Amino acid sequence: MYAFAYHRPATARQAAGLLAKKEDAKLLAGGHTLLPTMKQRLASPAHLVDLGACADLKGIERKGRNLVIGAMSTHAEVAASPIVQEAIPGLAYLASHIGDPHVRHRGTIGGSVANNDPAADYPSACLALGATIVTNKRKIEADAFFTGLYETALEEGEIITKIAFPVASKAGYAKFRNPASRYALVGVFVAKRGSDVRVAVIGAGEGGVFRWAEGEAALKTRFAPKSLDGVKASAKGINADMHADAEYRAHLIGVMAKEAVARAVGK
Repeated sequence: MYAFAYHRPATARQAAGLLAKKEDAKLLAGGHTLLPTMKQRLASPAHLVDLGACADLKGIERKGRNLVIGAMSTHAEVAASPIVQEAIPGLAYLASHIGDPHVRHRGTIGGSVANNDPAADYPSACLALGATIVTNKRKIEADAFFTGLYETALEEGEIITKIAFPVASKAGYAKFRNPASRYALVGVFVAKRGSDVRVAVIGAGEGGVFRWAEGEAALKTRFAPKSLDGVKASAKGINADMHADAEYRAHLIGVMAKEAVARAVGK
């Protein structure tokens, strides 16, 4: 490693102040991306601002028709929360299948969403559920938040404070995991709220998380796994790498979507 200054603010406001005052400062949440990047000398921030002591960034609560989760809530906390399990069981299931126990007890929902790794799980839930990402400066709808691979609408000095998920009548998640990393080769989150149906895909798109329009159209007719029979995702714009080619990933979108719907309807 190399020399850097370490800061541990007690509130999000203090953290934002440090970002504004300190040149070349980076936020540290769970650290699963930043720390390995620093070890490989691919990043060398002069200041690390650790959000771990910011109590105002933690907590899970139900507010009317929304489930509100603090940005520094860990995956394990989301998975084990009775509030999440009751409001959006599919989200609790998603959190319980991220990485391994070590990752789940250290990684945070805010860090995952802010990093927007193309194989990360939470962006699919945010997009499918129509979540609102709340920062220290504004509110951003999920449809406008994710802008590309590892890219978001966050501006310099902006910190995610919480994420508000509208409670869906039905929601489910399924992913095909890489057996070594447990990252999703393809993951699909489906959600139904009233007449609105959303299907979001991670791990497959060349531009990151995206909505599968053909799947949504089929499920609006009837929200059931059989509605996706014969509906195939196009391989155009689908990622290909050493783990899976574009055609295989496109095939997995339909398979995982069916499984996600089955979980959502309790089959």
